[in-house]
Amino acid sequence: MAYPANFRYTREHEWISVEGGVGTIGITDYAQGSLGDIVYVDVPKVGDTVAANAVFGSVESVKAVSDLYSPVTGTVTAVNTELEKAPDQINEKPHEAWIIKVQLGNAAEVDGLLDAAAYEAFIAEETGN
Repeated sequence: MAYPANFRYTREHEWISVEGGVGTIGITDYAQGSLGDIVYVDVPKVGDTVAANAVFGSVESVKAVSDLYSPVTGTVTAVNTELEKAPDQINEKPHEAWIIKVQLGNAAEVDGLLDAAAYEAFIAEETGN
């Protein structure tokens, strides 16, 4: 799967898309493929703060529970409540099924994240392909 060029990526396999000072965060196709069928997503509440590189929630699959790491620092402005009933949306459309939206505390943090080409190279190194 091609990784959207307008997203930025973390080495923990989260993506962020930024528009007007708000970052939309989800997990990558690689992450959902590694996890298997996702059955539950644990997320913060609107108004909570998240910190760059810190755990903000978790994703539970049939294989394991995996922590979610925030790519940026900020305040949660929205949570994708559809994932409560249909967490498998992440498996079906990983680059469309967002998890949280965050008002950026420091927009410069986004510049330190991987672009699509660098993320694809990182995956290749990690998997040995």
